[in-house]
Amino acid sequence: MYKEILLRLTPEEAHDEERCRRAAAAAAGVDVADVNVMRLLRRSIDARKRQIFVQLQYGIWVGEEPAVQASPLRYGPVDGGRRVVVVGAGPGGLFAALRLIELGLCPVVLERGKDVSARKRDLATLCRNQGLDPDSNYAFGEGGAGTFSDGKLFTRSTKRGDFGKVLDVFCHHGASEQIRIDAHPHIGTDKLPAVIRAMRQTILDCGGEVRFGARVTGLLLADGAVRGVTLADGSRVDGSAVVLATGHSARDVYRFLDAAGVALEAKTWAMGVRVEHPQELIDSIQYHSPQGRGDYLPAATYSFVTQVDGRGVYSFCMCPGGFIVPAMTEPEQMVVNGMSPSRRNSPFANSGIVVEVRPDDIGPYMNRGPLGGLDFQAEYERLAYVNGGRGVVAPAQALADFVDGRLSFDLPECSYVPGVVSSPMHFWMPEHIGSRLRRGFADFDRQAHGFVTNEALVVGVESRTSSPVRIPRRPDTLQHIGVAGLFPCGEGAGYAGGIASSAIDGERCADMVAHYLGCAR
Repeated sequence: MYKEILLRLTPEEAHDEERCRRAAAAAAGVDVADVNVMRLLRRSIDARKRQIFVQLQYGIWVGEEPAVQASPLRYGPVDGGRRVVVVGAGPGGLFAALRLIELGLCPVVLERGKDVSARKRDLATLCRNQGLDPDSNYAFGEGGAGTFSDGKLFTRSTKRGDFGKVLDVFCHHGASEQIRIDAHPHIGTDKLPAVIRAMRQTILDCGGEVRFGARVTGLLLADGAVRGVTLADGSRVDGSAVVLATGHSARDVYRFLDAAGVALEAKTWAMGVRVEHPQELIDSIQYHSPQGRGDYLPAATYSFVTQVDGRGVYSFCMCPGGFIVPAMTEPEQMVVNGMSPSRRNSPFANSGIVVEVRPDDIGPYMNRGPLGGLDFQAEYERLAYVNGGRGVVAPAQALADFVDGRLSFDLPECSYVPGVVSSPMHFWMPEHIGSRLRRGFADFDRQAHGFVTNEALVVGVESRTSSPVRIPRRPDTLQHIGVAGLFPCGEGAGYAGGIASSAIDGERCADMVAHYLGCAR
């Protein structure tokens, strides 16, 4: 007999496996000695009230053993299959490549940056303020931007594809089985690189290709269809189709597409700042206790959203127990992002707090066509650079001072390794962003009293939440509206917003490539 049981326990009770076992047996109406196997299926925390509960869903087998389930993944040799060019080795590109292998097609993955191990050395150089590699940084390189930003897998895009399959692929390549259980799963920036390396090895073992230092500079077009791509070194890579999964920071890609007459369109995006609190403060606010999380709860997270003058203001990519990192891709830019290790054990909590930006918000920049948002985004980052310190030292302001429009003379400790310098961010930020942020923070403080404090720090700027440009595609085939065989994919194309949704979109694009080539299984 198999039953599924939902338990609602205190954190201390949920931490005791034997107590959970007895509670599950009692809820199922059976003796605990008769339970052959008990498996945790789902775990979440309900912190809405002062008494915190952990909700646990168990599957229990009584008088029988669970059936052995074979892996649903089938990766076989494809070295003789039709070649499909995949531009970008982020989650969209990697999941597209792995799905192409399942479909019998041979992916050729082209990544402008370096492999994940060499990339880590470039990130260390950047964090020491010793120089930026424009092709190997927190945005570019094997694994994409998500590799070094916590590895959060939460998504609301499950209706677009099989989220469970995404978790299967991650676990197959070494991720912890815990990601199948937690309501808000994450892998951790310390664990994800090994998973990415394993994905690359699967592609290579099956006969696919992965090339690093291969920056794509153009499309090969003939008779309205794509036949491959050109690279910065002047070479070409031929393919029967192209999956374009370049990520939201590949501005040069949008520019060469625009120059080639490939249709693009402006879209809504978001920009703002990254705010950092002591993790203990967030714990005490979210868990309604001066003692914080205690011995049995994880580092607390938060999610805020409000409306200010018709625009959304919301938290983005919240990193409990994490660090702020430099995320620029070109010189004389200042961009920050957040990351967390798997244990989330830093004394800091940070999150992007961003404001919705629509094309009609940026005035004369939209006169420049669909790429006007890129120019506005770049100007925002230049402002942060000139108002920061030397190199990648970031501008910062105590949070309460930012809300009240005061210069900060003393800054609290910050996790941002290159360092911060006091700057009147309330003064130099674009008014339609800065004023909404200040009012949004005040609203968040009403929702979570104590959030606005000078123990917290605002660091500038968070501008790469998504791209201001979309590469339009047909909803039925996922091909570009004007170029046959070109499949815009993931965040950079404007169809995803994170690791999981990009991975889902990568698999969908691979399926549509197979239909396009007449070899769908």
